[in-house]
Amino acid sequence: MMGGTPVHIRPMKARDLDRVCEIEEEIFPCPWSRTSFENELAADKCAFPWVVEKNGDVVGYLVSWLVEDELHVGNIAVAPSLQGAGVGRELFAHCLGTAVERGVTRATLEVRVSNTRAIALYESHGFIPVALRKGYYSDTGEDALVMLKTIPSRDEAD
Repeated sequence: MMGGTPVHIRPMKARDLDRVCEIEEEIFPCPWSRTSFENELAADKCAFPWVVEKNGDVVGYLVSWLVEDELHVGNIAVAPSLQGAGVGRELFAHCLGTAVERGVTRATLEVRVSNTRAIALYESHGFIPVALRKGYYSDTGEDALVMLKTIPSRDEAD
């Protein structure tokens, strides 16, 4: 539940792409193409794309990949009207929880160094900065902060 209104998190489907691309273009200066999202939907062995719905409408999404025992978060966005309302936090927590259930022992992501709101979200989930990728973002040449979360194995957690 988010602010008293239930949200529903589920795997992304092709029918979601119009709204996903709309949000993507609103949020990012260099948005992913529709083809990129279609490729994620087709990569069913390692790609885990999610959407979050509120009142039946897609209001956010997250694309992640599971490779061996590592989760990599590639993209997360929430509709501008709902940013700061906990939608991204809930979606991110769902993704991490699902990954842990699948035996993930670490998670990584890159984030623009200027995106302090996202960095705070990731840090609140236990991610720490581990590296800097100079000039990572082609649209501005901005650096990316590489963040890592180490997840204890089930044996270690007991």
